[in-house]
Amino acid sequence: MLEKMFQLKAHGTTVKTEIVAGITTFLAMAYILAVNPSILGNVMDANGVFVATALASAIATFIMAFLANYPIALSAGLGLNAYFAYTVCLGELKDVQDPFTICLTAVFVEGIIFIVISAFKFREQIINGIPQNLKYGISAGIGLFVAFIGLQGAGIVTNSDATLVNLGDFSSAPVILCFIGLLIIIILSHYNVQGSVLIGIIATWILGMIAQKTGWYTAGNCFPDFSQGIQLSGIKNTAFHFNFAWAGAHLIQFTAIMFSFLFVDLFDTVGTVVGVADKAGLLDKDGNLPRVGKVFMSDAIGTVAGACLGTSTITSFVESSAGVAAGGRTGLTALTTGILFLVSLVFSPFFLAIPGFATAPALLYVGMLMVSSATKIKFDGDMADSFGAYLAMMMMPLTYSIANGIMFGIMGWVIVKVFSKKAKDVSPVMWVIFVMFCLRVLTLITKFQ
Repeated sequence: MLEKMFQLKAHGTTVKTEIVAGITTFLAMAYILAVNPSILGNVMDANGVFVATALASAIATFIMAFLANYPIALSAGLGLNAYFAYTVCLGELKDVQDPFTICLTAVFVEGIIFIVISAFKFREQIINGIPQNLKYGISAGIGLFVAFIGLQGAGIVTNSDATLVNLGDFSSAPVILCFIGLLIIIILSHYNVQGSVLIGIIATWILGMIAQKTGWYTAGNCFPDFSQGIQLSGIKNTAFHFNFAWAGAHLIQFTAIMFSFLFVDLFDTVGTVVGVADKAGLLDKDGNLPRVGKVFMSDAIGTVAGACLGTSTITSFVESSAGVAAGGRTGLTALTTGILFLVSLVFSPFFLAIPGFATAPALLYVGMLMVSSATKIKFDGDMADSFGAYLAMMMMPLTYSIANGIMFGIMGWVIVKVFSKKAKDVSPVMWVIFVMFCLRVLTLITKFQ
């Protein structure tokens, strides 16, 4: 039945490989079950957010599995949740009662718009309209971005007021254990050991528990904490808490908030899907992704479900590339990840105990694999293609945003095409995207004035 449903043989994979890949993806992104309640808990019920995050992630990932048959998992997007809590609720709407209800309303409306866009294949035209060189640059940029997240999670890269970033403390347990975990993954991968990424995560976690017991690691707790159970009933404090009355009375302000969610979600998803699909070998000979409309529809429905349950925008997770690295190629990988999101409701103490430095080796390894897409970029051809790919690859990690990388890459590509007298090469879709990004730049200029 699984073979018929997910076409495993046609994708060169097995049930065992897909399940291991699904577990790997889940472990690589399980941190969101701790991070999202921590961020949104500043403005709404944290227990409710946890339940909403787990349920919405499972629903969206199941839809991805059965509708699109891709190894892509979804959950509450990082960056979007911070914008939700800090920029809007504690910033723009700090004097409004229960501002989280307005944000949930904005996310809900954004999701509805995405469903419409996906139904009319606008998103599909976007992803298939991006030049091949740019796609490779986006994939490589996401690889650098993922690696940077891993370096931060392990404390290998830290903040510096003088140089923005600095080298972390190499006497600390997280830094050393992260490198040990990375070596485990690399060596096992060299010998083609099945599930090498998953083994690396678990091995690093076990070493972390030993380090904590010996007193070497004191910054956190690697052991499951059963003292405080998750109250599943907390969902009643977040589910269907909309405020359409305020949205109608403050339409311009509400539209601006909603558009910000819409913009980041749209292009984060495009970038993530391109990067993961390229690394999984799912793009066709023309660089297009089959069934991409179904991928976007899964993302859109997930966002609406997340808003109804009580969490910020649900989006495709770049950590899905960890499962791809473990061999995941079909929706069975996503199905496995979705099931684990449901299981996390019962066994949350275990999942929440996995420290950032234990998942960091997986992200660093995946980053290495995705950066290899840079070898496909033709730097000796059209200058617009080279420049666009370069900007996309560079700006993602350096501005900490997939969407920003795509924005600079596409704008640079179009501008160079025009000034090199090749404007006819710019498709109508790319012109529409270019204008959207120009409007985005104007909002950024206004913001910093």
